[in-house]
Amino acid sequence: MTHFLEAAMSDLHSVIDRMGQGWLWDPAAMDDLLAEDVVMEVPFAPGGPLRWDGREEWLAFAEPSRAGFPARFDRFTKLAVHETLDPEVAVIEYELGGVITTTGQRAAARFIGVLRVRDGKIAGWREYQDTFAIRQALG
Repeated sequence: MTHFLEAAMSDLHSVIDRMGQGWLWDPAAMDDLLAEDVVMEVPFAPGGPLRWDGREEWLAFAEPSRAGFPARFDRFTKLAVHETLDPEVAVIEYELGGVITTTGQRAAARFIGVLRVRDGKIAGWREYQDTFAIRQALG
């Protein structure tokens, strides 16, 4: 049992590190981290909760949004990773920083993600965003 738990935690930490690299270098590469049946959720999104069921549904939303996204990330800081009783699930606190491309100003926002990782892929991602910081950064 211990070997299974260690392997699951190693998978989680590896995926988190690859997420950070994806935000900085190639956000589309993060799509490869998603399981086909991934569930993506943003419970406190401006305008109300959002949910996408499956990788294809998420990509149909995300791909068009990326082209016009007004920020370029150059910093991913993993603030904390909280392991849970479920070896597939961790809570990650992180901060993304970068440049607002429309103004040239630097900005950062913090996030909390509840990740479920199975077989090296993200099977669930529930993200809580600092919407105030995001609104401030984007004007």
